[in-house]
Amino acid sequence: MAQQKPEFYSSHVLEPDARLKSITSMGSAVEIDAKIPPHRYYRSGLEMVRMANAYLEEGSLESAFVLYMKFMTLFLEKIRNHPDFPMVTKKEKEINREKLDEVFPKAELLKVRLLDMYKQQYERYLKDEKRKKEESAKAREQLELLKKKKEAERANALSTPRPIPAPPTEHISNLRISPVPNITGELYPNLVALDDEAKAVLVPPKPLQLCVTTPTVNRSNKPANLLSPTITLPNSRLRTVVVPGNLIKQFTSLAQRNTDRNVETCGILAGRLKKDELVISHLLIPQQTGSPDSCDTQREEDLFDFQDQNDLITFGWIHTHPTQTAFLSSVDLHTHCSYQRMMPEAIAIVCAPRYNNNKFFYLTPDYGLDYIANCDRKGFHPHPTEPELYTIANHVKIDAGSSVKLVDLRTSKN
Repeated sequence: MAQQKPEFYSSHVLEPDARLKSITSMGSAVEIDAKIPPHRYYRSGLEMVRMANAYLEEGSLESAFVLYMKFMTLFLEKIRNHPDFPMVTKKEKEINREKLDEVFPKAELLKVRLLDMYKQQYERYLKDEKRKKEESAKAREQLELLKKKKEAERANALSTPRPIPAPPTEHISNLRISPVPNITGELYPNLVALDDEAKAVLVPPKPLQLCVTTPTVNRSNKPANLLSPTITLPNSRLRTVVVPGNLIKQFTSLAQRNTDRNVETCGILAGRLKKDELVISHLLIPQQTGSPDSCDTQREEDLFDFQDQNDLITFGWIHTHPTQTAFLSSVDLHTHCSYQRMMPEAIAIVCAPRYNNNKFFYLTPDYGLDYIANCDRKGFHPHPTEPELYTIANHVKIDAGSSVKLVDLRTSKN
């Protein structure tokens, strides 16, 4: 009969086959949302492969494998269930088929490498556990011997009467002796005066605790965001988004002409994955139309083509509020929701030039993201303020030493 495992195990305690099955299940945790158009899934699929390739190059095999599995699950099984799947263009399907041909062998090779790695780690774990048990048994044996020794010394001390020395006769007249009754008849040793070995016997050590880590992944929760290599829970660690120090200045200078006319300007934040950080390298300004309180992108195919040619991943967006403060309007919330549904770290930067105020926002993962995703209203409309729907994005890091590359697709022929 197999030994029953504790209820919770860290991934390193799982047997190799079970561990591989667990991580494969993470890669299968993909669901289709009919509210998200299929072309966005196809766009995110390309970014998913770019991110997986980056993880593979950096040696993050598990993260790469999960993203490859999610890509295959999405486009071999799930995407056909989308009600608008017939609207997918022939070009999108062809590009996707080429990526599937690229990803499938990579995932198979990774599966073999991961299983071999898990076996080696599990063997080390078993050896380490055996060593710990042997050391623990030896420590208990030594403790028992020490305890018996101290008990024998104590019994011998109690059986031997100790004479009480007489006080000096020259001070006898100044002493006032009052007997102290022994209430319980027990001896209370002075721990301060004892040596370390005696303390070990008289002061029991804290019991040894075998720490078993609770897994960060709970498969009963909703599936992960497409561009995240893990299940994304409210308290999950977000990867850092690195923002070049000159990005906001570059953007507000470019948008100044529109700002003077009380017209919003928007841009796309794009970059690459580096050492598990999302590093923004490009600020892309797509074709767009603006008004005092909105901005709509046009000719998105130009934007997508540029990102494909330069292997760029979308990390969020940026826009101005020409006359208002920095906040997310109801329309902004719905715009950002589509970014954050694909990538949990996606940020929205709002620049309010009139108030010299710039802020980094994202939807609260424990409430705001789901609330906005399930809101069917269009245009400007009221939303509840409690619980908060969005908050400051504290996973942002400003890199004063780096510069963003600004690409204005309104005039550029890239």
